[in-house]
Amino acid sequence: MKLWVGLGNPGPKYANNRHNIGFMVLDRIAADHGFAPWRKAHHGLVAEGRLGAEKVALLKPETFMNLSGQSVQAAVSFWKLPLSDVTVFHDELDLAPGKLRLKQAGGHAGHNGLRSIHGHLGENYARVRLGIGHPGHKDAVAGYVLHDFAKADADWLEDLLRGISEGAEALAAGDGQKFMNAVSLRTAPPRSSTGKDPTIKDRADADPVPVAPASVAEDTRSPMQKLMDRFR
Repeated sequence: MKLWVGLGNPGPKYANNRHNIGFMVLDRIAADHGFAPWRKAHHGLVAEGRLGAEKVALLKPETFMNLSGQSVQAAVSFWKLPLSDVTVFHDELDLAPGKLRLKQAGGHAGHNGLRSIHGHLGENYARVRLGIGHPGHKDAVAGYVLHDFAKADADWLEDLLRGISEGAEALAAGDGQKFMNAVSLRTAPPRSSTGKDPTIKDRADADPVPVAPASVAEDTRSPMQKLMDRFR
Protein backbone atom coordinates (compact mmCIF):
# COMPACT_ATOMS: atom_id res chain seq x y z
CA MET A 1 0.00 0.00 0.00
CA LYS A 2 1.20 3.48 -0.89
CA LEU A 3 -0.23 6.67 0.59
CA TRP A 4 -0.31 9.75 -1.64
CA VAL A 5 -1.25 13.00 0.08
CA GLY A 6 -2.35 16.15 -1.71
CA LEU A 7 -2.11 19.38 0.27
CA GLY A 8 -4.75 22.09 0.16
CA ASN A 9 -7.64 23.67 2.01
CA PRO A 10 -11.14 22.13 2.08
CA GLY A 11 -14.28 23.67 0.63
CA PRO A 12 -15.35 25.38 -2.61
CA LYS A 13 -13.93 28.74 -1.49
CA TYR A 14 -10.39 27.38 -1.88
CA ALA A 15 -10.93 24.80 -4.63
CA ASN A 16 -9.13 26.70 -7.41
CA ASN A 17 -6.45 28.37 -5.27
CA ARG A 18 -2.78 27.94 -6.16
CA HIS A 19 -2.33 26.48 -2.66
CA ASN A 20 -4.72 23.65 -3.65
CA ILE A 21 -2.77 22.24 -6.58
CA GLY A 22 -2.04 19.13 -4.47
CA PHE A 23 -5.80 18.43 -4.25
CA MET A 24 -6.11 19.01 -8.00
CA VAL A 25 -3.45 16.39 -8.73
CA LEU A 26 -5.19 13.72 -6.64
CA ASP A 27 -8.57 14.53 -8.18
CA ARG A 28 -7.08 14.05 -11.65
CA ILE A 29 -5.39 10.75 -10.76
CA ALA A 30 -8.57 9.39 -9.13
CA ALA A 31 -10.69 10.32 -12.16
CA ASP A 32 -8.26 9.05 -14.81
CA HIS A 33 -7.44 5.75 -13.11
CA GLY A 34 -10.88 4.67 -11.92
CA PHE A 35 -10.37 4.99 -8.16
CA ALA A 36 -13.24 4.30 -5.77
CA PRO A 37 -15.41 7.31 -4.81
CA TRP A 38 -14.04 9.69 -2.22
CA ARG A 39 -15.08 8.90 1.37
CA LYS A 40 -14.48 10.60 4.70
CA ALA A 41 -11.68 9.05 6.77
CA HIS A 42 -8.59 10.08 8.76
CA HIS A 43 -9.70 13.73 9.08
CA GLY A 44 -9.90 14.01 5.33
CA LEU A 45 -11.18 12.49 2.09
CA VAL A 46 -9.79 9.16 0.89
CA ALA A 47 -10.04 7.34 -2.47
CA GLU A 48 -8.47 3.92 -3.02
CA GLY A 49 -7.44 2.20 -6.21
CA ARG A 50 -4.59 0.60 -8.12
CA LEU A 51 -1.80 2.04 -10.22
CA GLY A 52 -0.28 -0.87 -12.09
CA ALA A 53 0.62 -3.54 -9.53
CA GLU A 54 0.47 -1.13 -6.59
CA LYS A 55 -2.49 -0.40 -4.33
CA VAL A 56 -2.62 3.32 -3.59
CA ALA A 57 -4.68 5.39 -1.17
CA LEU A 58 -5.17 9.07 -2.02
CA LEU A 59 -5.68 11.44 0.92
CA LYS A 60 -6.90 15.05 0.88
CA PRO A 61 -6.68 16.36 4.48
CA GLU A 62 -9.69 18.44 5.60
CA THR A 63 -7.87 19.90 8.61
CA PHE A 64 -6.80 22.99 6.63
CA MET A 65 -3.23 23.37 5.43
CA ASN A 66 -1.61 24.31 8.74
CA LEU A 67 -2.84 21.11 10.43
CA SER A 68 -2.25 18.66 7.58
CA GLY A 69 -0.02 16.51 9.76
CA GLN A 70 -2.96 15.38 11.91
CA SER A 71 -4.68 13.78 8.92
CA VAL A 72 -1.52 12.24 7.48
CA GLN A 73 -0.52 10.78 10.86
CA ALA A 74 -3.97 9.21 11.28
CA ALA A 75 -3.76 7.55 7.86
CA VAL A 76 -0.18 6.33 8.39
CA SER A 77 -1.13 4.85 11.78
CA PHE A 78 -4.25 3.16 10.40
CA TRP A 79 -2.41 1.42 7.56
CA LYS A 80 0.81 0.99 9.57
CA LEU A 81 2.91 2.46 6.78
CA PRO A 82 6.59 3.36 6.84
CA LEU A 83 7.26 6.95 5.79
CA SER A 84 9.07 5.61 2.72
CA ASP A 85 5.62 4.66 1.35
CA VAL A 86 4.24 8.20 1.74
CA THR A 87 4.39 10.81 -1.04
CA VAL A 88 3.12 14.37 -0.59
CA PHE A 89 2.09 16.61 -3.53
CA HIS A 90 2.33 20.32 -2.72
CA ASP A 91 2.65 23.77 -4.27
CA GLU A 92 6.17 25.17 -4.58
CA LEU A 93 6.87 28.91 -4.78
CA ASP A 94 10.51 28.43 -5.70
CA LEU A 95 9.74 26.61 -8.97
CA ALA A 96 8.47 28.29 -12.13
CA PRO A 97 4.84 27.60 -13.04
CA GLY A 98 4.46 24.14 -14.54
CA LYS A 99 7.82 22.85 -13.34
CA LEU A 100 7.99 19.76 -11.14
CA ARG A 101 10.62 18.19 -8.91
CA LEU A 102 10.63 14.87 -7.06
CA LYS A 103 12.40 14.91 -3.70
CA GLN A 104 13.03 12.37 -0.93
CA ALA A 105 13.09 13.77 2.61
CA GLY A 106 14.56 17.19 3.41
CA GLY A 107 13.30 20.37 5.04
CA HIS A 108 9.90 22.03 4.78
CA ALA A 109 11.23 25.39 3.43
CA GLY A 110 8.54 27.28 5.34
CA HIS A 111 5.60 25.49 3.71
CA ASN A 112 2.95 25.28 6.43
CA GLY A 113 1.52 21.95 5.29
CA LEU A 114 4.94 20.30 5.21
CA ARG A 115 5.83 21.92 8.52
CA SER A 116 2.80 20.26 10.12
CA ILE A 117 3.66 16.86 8.64
CA HIS A 118 7.25 17.23 9.85
CA GLY A 119 5.98 17.96 13.35
CA HIS A 120 3.85 14.81 13.46
CA LEU A 121 5.92 12.31 11.48
CA GLY A 122 9.37 13.66 10.67
CA GLU A 123 10.84 14.38 7.25
CA ASN A 124 11.57 10.97 5.70
CA TYR A 125 8.76 10.96 3.15
CA ALA A 126 8.81 11.76 -0.55
CA ARG A 127 7.37 14.92 -1.95
CA VAL A 128 6.40 16.07 -5.44
CA ARG A 129 7.05 19.81 -5.65
CA LEU A 130 4.61 21.53 -8.03
CA GLY A 131 5.81 24.89 -9.31
CA ILE A 132 3.39 27.81 -9.08
CA GLY A 133 5.93 30.65 -9.31
CA HIS A 134 6.60 33.42 -6.80
CA PRO A 135 4.79 36.78 -6.55
CA GLY A 136 8.12 38.58 -6.19
CA HIS A 137 7.96 39.71 -2.57
CA LYS A 138 7.50 37.69 0.60
CA ASP A 139 4.75 40.02 1.85
CA ALA A 140 2.64 39.07 -1.17
CA VAL A 141 2.96 35.30 -0.72
CA ALA A 142 -0.15 34.71 1.44
CA GLY A 143 -2.47 36.53 -0.96
CA TYR A 144 -0.83 34.88 -3.96
CA VAL A 145 -1.18 31.26 -2.85
CA LEU A 146 -4.74 31.82 -1.58
CA HIS A 147 -5.80 33.30 -4.93
CA ASP A 148 -7.23 31.30 -7.82
CA PHE A 149 -5.08 30.38 -10.80
CA ALA A 150 -5.37 32.95 -13.57
CA LYS A 151 -6.97 32.11 -16.92
CA ALA A 152 -3.52 32.40 -18.47
CA ASP A 153 -2.39 29.47 -16.30
CA ALA A 154 -4.98 27.06 -17.71
CA ASP A 155 -2.81 25.53 -20.46
CA TRP A 156 0.31 24.78 -18.43
CA LEU A 157 -1.79 23.59 -15.48
CA GLU A 158 -3.68 21.12 -17.69
CA ASP A 159 -0.39 19.85 -19.20
CA LEU A 160 1.09 19.37 -15.73
CA LEU A 161 -1.93 17.50 -14.33
CA ARG A 162 -2.15 15.30 -17.42
CA GLY A 163 1.55 14.46 -17.33
CA ILE A 164 1.41 13.54 -13.63
CA SER A 165 -1.59 11.29 -14.23
CA GLU A 166 0.11 9.59 -17.17
CA GLY A 167 3.24 9.00 -15.11
CA ALA A 168 1.41 7.90 -11.96
CA GLU A 169 1.97 4.16 -12.48
CA ALA A 170 5.72 4.72 -12.81
CA LEU A 171 5.80 6.79 -9.62
CA ALA A 172 3.85 4.12 -7.72
CA ALA A 173 6.33 1.50 -8.95
CA GLY A 174 9.24 3.57 -7.63
CA ASP A 175 10.56 4.65 -11.05
CA GLY A 176 11.02 8.35 -10.45
CA GLN A 177 12.89 8.98 -13.70
CA LYS A 178 10.15 7.44 -15.83
CA PHE A 179 7.59 9.50 -13.94
CA MET A 180 9.55 12.71 -14.56
CA ASN A 181 9.90 11.82 -18.24
CA ALA A 182 6.13 11.35 -18.57
CA VAL A 183 5.54 14.78 -17.06
CA SER A 184 8.21 16.37 -19.25
CA LEU A 185 6.62 14.98 -22.42
CA ARG A 186 3.52 17.04 -21.59
CA THR A 187 5.08 20.17 -20.14
CA ALA A 188 8.14 20.44 -22.40
CA PRO A 189 7.54 18.36 -25.57
CA PRO A 190 10.62 17.77 -27.75
CA ARG A 191 11.17 20.06 -30.73
CA SER A 192 11.54 18.79 -34.28
CA SER A 193 14.94 17.16 -34.79
CA THR A 194 15.56 19.37 -37.84
CA GLY A 195 14.97 22.53 -35.88
CA LYS A 196 13.13 23.96 -38.92
CA ASP A 197 9.85 25.78 -38.97
CA PRO A 198 7.43 23.17 -40.37
CA THR A 199 5.43 25.94 -42.08
CA ILE A 200 8.41 26.77 -44.32
CA LYS A 201 9.19 24.54 -47.30
CA ASP A 202 12.63 23.12 -47.80
CA ARG A 203 14.49 25.10 -50.46
CA ALA A 204 14.53 22.08 -52.79
CA ASP A 205 10.76 21.72 -52.51
CA ALA A 206 9.92 25.38 -52.79
CA ASP A 207 8.33 26.82 -55.87
CA PRO A 208 11.04 27.83 -58.40
CA VAL A 209 11.85 31.50 -58.65
CA PRO A 210 11.50 32.71 -62.25
CA VAL A 211 14.77 33.87 -63.79
CA ALA A 212 14.77 36.60 -66.42
CA PRO A 213 16.34 35.49 -69.75
CA ALA A 214 19.76 36.89 -70.46
CA SER A 215 19.65 39.85 -72.76
CA VAL A 216 21.11 39.37 -76.29
CA ALA A 217 23.41 42.13 -77.53
CA GLU A 218 22.39 43.68 -80.88
CA ASP A 219 24.68 42.64 -83.83
CA THR A 220 25.90 45.86 -85.44
CA ARG A 221 28.36 44.29 -87.92
CA SER A 222 28.06 45.11 -91.64
CA PRO A 223 27.31 42.29 -94.13
CA MET A 224 30.92 42.37 -95.34
CA GLN A 225 32.24 42.13 -91.75
CA LYS A 226 29.98 39.17 -91.04
CA LEU A 227 31.29 37.36 -94.15
CA MET A 228 34.90 38.05 -93.22
CA ASP A 229 34.32 36.78 -89.68
CA ARG A 230 33.00 33.45 -91.02
CA PHE A 231 36.32 32.69 -92.75
CA ARG A 232 38.66 33.66 -89.98
